Amino acid sequence: MMGPTSKELTLKQAKDFYELVNERSHIGPMVLASNRSPKDWYPLFPNPVLAEGILDRLINKAHHVVLTGRSYRTQLKPEQMAQLAEGGE
Repeated sequence: MMGPTSKELTLKQAKDFYELVNERSHIGPMVLASNRSPKDWYPLFPNPVLAEGILDRLINKAHHVVLTGRSYRTQLKPEQMAQLAEGGE
């Protein structure tokens, strides 16, 4: 289930991302980090065919590294969290 900050990609963004992943998948390895499971990616794409194509290329030969444990963000002070939310460091 997608959260309130989830935003669907535009068709142009989805096509651009597909082209990037498709081209890169023929060249060599990729490293991709996400806080979403693959099943949670589908609603982000306006076209299910693009979503399936992208996820197929990303997952087909992937090595999944799942990190568990507490987030460091829970240890931050409220003002530090606000700064991160605004895109600061």
